[in-house]
Amino acid sequence: MDWQKIWNDTVNFFRGNVWNIVTFFVVLFCGIIAVKLLVNILKRMLKRTKMEPIAVGFIMAIVKFLLYLILVFVLLDILGIGITWLVTAFSAVFLAVGLALQNNIANVANGIIIVSSGMFKKGDYIEVNGVEGSIAQINFLYVTLITSDNKRITLPNSKILNDVVTNYDSNNTRRVNFEFEVAYENDVQKVKETILECMNSNGAVRLDPAPFCRLKTLGDHNLVFVARCWCDREDYWTVYYDITETVFNEFKRRGIEIAYNQLEIRQRTDNPNNPVYGAGLPTRVEKKRKQKRTFDLENGDLTELFPLKKITKKIKTNKKEQANKTAK
Repeated sequence: MDWQKIWNDTVNFFRGNVWNIVTFFVVLFCGIIAVKLLVNILKRMLKRTKMEPIAVGFIMAIVKFLLYLILVFVLLDILGIGITWLVTAFSAVFLAVGLALQNNIANVANGIIIVSSGMFKKGDYIEVNGVEGSIAQINFLYVTLITSDNKRITLPNSKILNDVVTNYDSNNTRRVNFEFEVAYENDVQKVKETILECMNSNGAVRLDPAPFCRLKTLGDHNLVFVARCWCDREDYWTVYYDITETVFNEFKRRGIEIAYNQLEIRQRTDNPNNPVYGAGLPTRVEKKRKQKRTFDLENGDLTELFPLKKITKKIKTNKKEQANKTAK
């Protein structure tokens, strides 16, 4: 291999195409900024419509891909590279990739079905095959969930479409179910009245349909009462925990005995001495976290980047001050 010839050809290429290379990088830099700004503007226009956020995300992904593809073709034309053979090559590559990525293509098709059917939307709390969480992102290939303990779970679209999906936020109201266990010595009617009064006293509980409470099971050592009430979906967990605490306090206040399991208790006669280490809790020292100040051209507020109102107001103020000085 003649390395000297290769070096000479490379040097001659750059010498003969200096302006094309400069133009290439200028168009590349300006093109990336233009694409990001166009995507930002189009995204804001679509958000003002009644289109679902999921559909907006799909449209923006396609538009972004097409814009960058156009930018690539423009850059290749600047370098003098023909586009015809490139289109043919892309077609062959797409065919090969399509055969190799059949599962991913199925995920894309299922993603389109999910968007068009309106099965769920971003922010909904869903459960799929024992996995549950709030939808954080929906794209062509998968759906991302954030669990209640802040774990990120990724589910392929085909997995979701071929399984049972429970959407807890599809309706504006939800039913809250309770089970309370009390001892056999208690008055059944008194227990029912206490539970119903606790549910009716909570302002977040809907009175239509009316709260419900009945004796459900005669257990081995307790009576099991089932209670149900309706609330707005955003108040579900608040109502659940508040009613549970209220019922417990009312049981204690009204002398209703809660059932307990029978346990055998033995008293220890030794005196264990467990050593204690350390001098107590340390003084909290707050961690210093660096705050990065960046601007996202695709998702950021353009008024922050181009504060036209502030600039116009400042110009008017300067003109007014100059006019006052001239008058004096």
